[in-house]
Amino acid sequence: MSEQVVRILVVDDHKLFREGLIALLNAAAETTVVGEADSGTGAIAQAKALAPDVILMDIQMPDMNGIKATRRILADQPDIGVMMLTMLEDDDSLFAAMCAGARGYVLKGADKAEVLRTVTAVAEGQALFGPAIASRLTSFFQKGSQMEAAVIPFPELTDREREVLSLIAQGLSNNEIAARLHISNKTVSNYISSIFNKLQVADRAQVIVKAREAGLGRD
Repeated sequence: MSEQVVRILVVDDHKLFREGLIALLNAAAETTVVGEADSGTGAIAQAKALAPDVILMDIQMPDMNGIKATRRILADQPDIGVMMLTMLEDDDSLFAAMCAGARGYVLKGADKAEVLRTVTAVAEGQALFGPAIASRLTSFFQKGSQMEAAVIPFPELTDREREVLSLIAQGLSNNEIAARLHISNKTVSNYISSIFNKLQVADRAQVIVKAREAGLGRD
């Protein structure tokens, strides 16, 4: 692979960032962009149509997040290398990406050399993470928390959103959740809207089923 031009699919919902990244990759001798997408569903369709060597995947996107899209793509096309290029550097996002099969995780503030180095490594079947992310990985494993992170349900949710989801799964109403967490009803509604969006459910019944299948709400 190192002697060939790496064919890349760029997935990011921010148009200006996506265009800048495409220009950077097309200017490098070792890479060429064969397609782009601005959503998770678009990434799945483009991956199937183009079979790129590497996908540069954002995590936060409006219709389907990059972690879920990665999981679906690799289920059908396991030879594609996926690297995350994201603003998110929290442990939940990092380990969710790894569990989904991503072989690289680089922050959007990384320089050109780091991005190209990671693309090349991923294209060759290696796993490579930027210095900041590698440091977090080392710290995490030293704490012996690998298994704990790997089994966190719905890693796309924040800790507070998971807490609200667990209470929903227990059958609590919005008023009861607000009282339990000492927050306003409006704040509860905002959390629930975010949960519905991230988990792609239409109503409370669907989200309760998902939560209970994941082991939440059994307390």
